Amino acid sequence: MRVDSHHHFWNYSPEQYGWISEQMQPLQRDFGPADLSILADQTKINGVVSVQARQTIEETRWLLEIARKQPLVWGVVGWLPLRSKDVESIIEEWTHDEYLKSARHVVHDEPDDAFILGEDFNRGVSLLKNYGLVYDILIFAKHLKNTIEFVDRHPEQMFVVDHIAKPNIRADQFDETWKRDLIELGKRPHVTCKFSGVVTEVRDADWDVELLRPYWDSALEAFGADRLMFGSDWPVCLLRSSYQDWVRTVEQLASSLSHDEQSAFWAQNAIRTYSLR
Repeated sequence: MRVDSHHHFWNYSPEQYGWISEQMQPLQRDFGPADLSILADQTKINGVVSVQARQTIEETRWLLEIARKQPLVWGVVGWLPLRSKDVESIIEEWTHDEYLKSARHVVHDEPDDAFILGEDFNRGVSLLKNYGLVYDILIFAKHLKNTIEFVDRHPEQMFVVDHIAKPNIRADQFDETWKRDLIELGKRPHVTCKFSGVVTEVRDADWDVELLRPYWDSALEAFGADRLMFGSDWPVCLLRSSYQDWVRTVEQLASSLSHDEQSAFWAQNAIRTYSLR
């Protein structure tokens, strides 16, 4: 069994997806369940987790509607206004939906590098565990130190780090600071990590599996095979890789794992963390 723990859908418009710049032309079109179903069949993906790409309640509602209609979608990571004074009543409104598994905020786009430590934001995050919701952490490597303090404030909350915290990947310079901080974060048993979105962090013109291997090894060292999960970050990954090539790359990186470790990485960790059916 295989689960893609991280992908997006969108009906593209420049107004709704302002983060898709002119340099991202491959992403400037619609990407829907029919597109992903073809790729999932080709790569033996059994289920997926759909992740928000806009910070609106409408986005969360739209993804949940897709999940109710599409057997391939097993769960949703939505957006909720966690800084709002009314956030608890808003969370309660959504808890009836079995497909809502997690909330996410695009922390790495906030101008304040200490946003993740904000009082209002942390008050909202502190409520999620009461409703069985995970929180997905979207940051750059530079935010890891603040993120360690953040997760320590919420020892009973389940967290998932997206995209191994987005290190800068270069052939001539390994990000040792990222590795040190990620390993420190990984000491927290209530934090899990997605090996996703890695290829788009490569700063070189070309890449291959060996360029990515030290980052795979570091993520595996930090979280172990029981807290690391596969994700594609499709369609964003198309900026540097096809879906099929990304799966093949990860297959090579994970080939040394035991049978049980492979099962955990490819499916069971996502199923357990997000309570997928």
